[in-house]
Amino acid sequence: MPADPLHRAGTSQRSAKSQPTNGSRASAIEVRRSARRRRTVSAYREGDRTVVLIPARMSEAEEQRWVRVMLDKLAAQESRRTLGDAELAERARRLSEQYFDGRARPRSVRWVTNQNTRWGSCTPSDGSIRLSHRLQGMPEYVVDYVLCHELAHLLVPGHGPRFWRLLEAYPRTERARGYLEGVVAAERLPHVSGARDE
Repeated sequence: MPADPLHRAGTSQRSAKSQPTNGSRASAIEVRRSARRRRTVSAYREGDRTVVLIPARMSEAEEQRWVRVMLDKLAAQESRRTLGDAELAERARRLSEQYFDGRARPRSVRWVTNQNTRWGSCTPSDGSIRLSHRLQGMPEYVVDYVLCHELAHLLVPGHGPRFWRLLEAYPRTERARGYLEGVVAAERLPHVSGARDE
């Protein structure tokens, strides 16, 4: 059986993979393996493609793990660039099209600074969605999850089974919920100031 051409040492090889649709701006992932690259992994956006550069000797499992790590890292960097209210509204429109067939139509989507115990809120009667400023700087998939959560409330008030079935359309729901639960748990930890003397 011939060797896998993606794992052959000595040359730079490429493999293109489709990325699951997750609301991020990249639609495909291209992994480039290099025999010259020994330990480092890097990634960048190239149009609608994400390019991940890895050492040629990496196993398929390591490649998959590093692709996920680098996608999260890029998403975090991109979401640090604060979106304005107009960009947030456009993002909500795009997510509604992608996951709810365009049925969730908010009249306004904006950041607010008065929500310190919620990540977002929605008033179905007037179609307004508000996201806490605390989400700014979090990974893109987390902000997208909160937007999807509030968009789903425009279609189904409350948190019953129908609401959660609707929200299952967003593929990173569980991961985003885990991230937010981690943030809440970290906020509850006692704050230790200064370095310990040894």
